[in-house]
Amino acid sequence: MQTVVIGGGLGGIAAALRARAKGHHVTLIEKNQQLGGRAQVFERDGFRFDAGPTVITAPFLFDELFELFGKKRQDYVEFVPLNPWYQFYFSDDHSRFNYGGSVEDTLQEIAKIEPKDQANYLRLVEHSKKIYKIGFEQLADQPFHKLSTMLKQIPHLGRLRADRTVWNMVSRYLTHDKLRQAFSIQPLLVGGNPFDTTSIYGLIHYLEREYGIHFAMGGTGAIIDALHKLMLEQGITVRTNCCVTDFESTATHVSSAVINHHERVSADYFIFNGDPLYLYKHLLPESYRNLQLRWKVEHSKRSMGLYVLFFGTTKQYPEVEHHTIWLGKRYRQLLAEIFAEKSLPDDFSLYLHRPTATDPSFAPSGCDSFYVLAPVPNLRADIDWQVEEPKLRRRILDALADTLLPGLHDCITAEFAMTPEQFKSDYLSVDGAGFSIAPKFTQSAWFRFHNLSEQYDNLLLTGAGTHPGAGMPGVLCSAKVIEKLLPMATVDQP
Repeated sequence: MQTVVIGGGLGGIAAALRARAKGHHVTLIEKNQQLGGRAQVFERDGFRFDAGPTVITAPFLFDELFELFGKKRQDYVEFVPLNPWYQFYFSDDHSRFNYGGSVEDTLQEIAKIEPKDQANYLRLVEHSKKIYKIGFEQLADQPFHKLSTMLKQIPHLGRLRADRTVWNMVSRYLTHDKLRQAFSIQPLLVGGNPFDTTSIYGLIHYLEREYGIHFAMGGTGAIIDALHKLMLEQGITVRTNCCVTDFESTATHVSSAVINHHERVSADYFIFNGDPLYLYKHLLPESYRNLQLRWKVEHSKRSMGLYVLFFGTTKQYPEVEHHTIWLGKRYRQLLAEIFAEKSLPDDFSLYLHRPTATDPSFAPSGCDSFYVLAPVPNLRADIDWQVEEPKLRRRILDALADTLLPGLHDCITAEFAMTPEQFKSDYLSVDGAGFSIAPKFTQSAWFRFHNLSEQYDNLLLTGAGTHPGAGMPGVLCSAKVIEKLLPMATVDQP
């Protein structure tokens, strides 16, 4: 049985491995020179930069991929736990809050801000555990292409108040505004606004508490290299620099993928690991005869865009943690402006990644490697990035120099940036969205793009725009959904 995977991001790689474990002959096709999708690796002047995801919250999902073939992930790539998981920096008063480690560590940090929220935090974690038990353990790897599946979950979702937003959920338990901000930022890591993202994503609190936060030595690129090696060992054919430009299909069945406008590759099953909006708008426009797809394509709310600034420093900043969340003076209002898709705000909040805090190989001796990520409007906003990028870069670097990175202007080197324009061109993300469609309640589970195409009986979808959603745990779980949808073939492994 022949299966073709289009897109070599983590979802596509995981789906390829799971299809191979079911006996399929698998070919993976990737448009870029490197595998990894958004998990690209850049090299500049002796500095290394992970371009995309950096936070590992569910290491067991990677372990499973190696265990499919009797292998151990530890023999391919090393994961190390971090503590703290994140440091929050509040720019209004320059205070800091370390989140992570043991429960006692977190409670001590909470006490520095609001002692009475210690008990409230424990209740928040307990509620998050209930969401996790349903939303992650029972539903994250389940197909939701049948409405009946969704209807069966309504009582569970009702009891957990999935209609509430993450902000509403957190605010029910925590009283101090700084703690509410710190414990509601998780939706931003998967492309959502905490003020309209379903509280199902509150399960991330318990996921972090149960498994901690890890980092792969060598970076996310080392994970991609390890999985690439595993694919080759298992006989999966990997083709890079190959862009699928079209599909040939009947009304309900895909017969072949067209590569670079001329080469046709036939298969029994096709797995698409990319933006579903791009798939149905540009590669399979005839799917518009399906009313459900037409509605999703035309009316889905996109995630925000991302501005990512990479740079090295010729000095080190040992007081800066591996993961820092730099929170601006505005929170709700800033996010409202970003998700309104109209214009670029003058201020920002930032995620600062310093991998050299854990892995010195990311920079020359005595130096540090950084990237800073700022949520910004996607390309539906009227922003000329050629004009606005240098201005935004200057504002961000000035803010960091005035706070966390004193003397930055005198030691910065190897700097470059990505805007939503690059997300559109490099990753074929419609409107330059950082995470495909936003994780609202009305865009979750059955309402999200289905893992089994709404139109085609042999087309499967994995990745951020499908169930269960974005982030490394989300896309890896989407591949588990694919595994359940694929038939078992004759086992034929090398």
